[in-house]
Amino acid sequence: MSARDDVLNRVRAALGQPGAGTTPAGKVGTAPAAVEVPRAYRPAGEHAPGSPEVLEQLVDRLVDYKAHVHEVSADTLPATVAALLGELTDGVRVVVPSGLDDAWLAALPAGAEVVRDSREQPQTAAQLDAVDAVVTAARVAISETGTIVLDGEPDQGRRAISLVPDVHLCVVRADQVTQTVPEAVRLLGGHPERPLTWISGPSATSDIELDRVEGVHGPRTLHVLLLASG
Repeated sequence: MSARDDVLNRVRAALGQPGAGTTPAGKVGTAPAAVEVPRAYRPAGEHAPGSPEVLEQLVDRLVDYKAHVHEVSADTLPATVAALLGELTDGVRVVVPSGLDDAWLAALPAGAEVVRDSREQPQTAAQLDAVDAVVTAARVAISETGTIVLDGEPDQGRRAISLVPDVHLCVVRADQVTQTVPEAVRLLGGHPERPLTWISGPSATSDIELDRVEGVHGPRTLHVLLLASG
């Protein structure tokens, strides 16, 4: 038996599936007794989602990961989006998911081009590569790990639009920020069928000599617009 088979059989046995390799002798084809999986990890943090402590920790992690954080209100968000996109090029082209709040783009200059993307009318990889940036919302953020999660809802769009463009502007509401991974996973578990994109800073990798290269597997630049509640 290969190591792979051994691992898979142990997983099947833990799940109580019949025919697993760890089924006791003489009981082939019968399901082993259910195994209770210990869950001794911390299920939640000591700070409530969206609290000042959680937001401060998220900002600290994001900055450490070389993301750019902008704390905004509903009134200042459109101008901040316009300013960040305006820094890229004249006549900036930005792709957005079909369900994005149009108010977020209200301050864009007349020369800006907004490209809409949806599952029904998706942009090709070449078309996405030709845009300058993408603007999306988010599903949840985790302060302890500095991670933002997108789940493919209409205001976040297909995974491709947040991976191909070189610059990503991601709007995260303060009340979407949890302290721990288990809190976030419980939220995401409500819709296990949705595709998830976990983002911890701009895309980066290092070679064997630890030379950091950004933009290899996704956007080179990540702007997080932390939207105050209320």
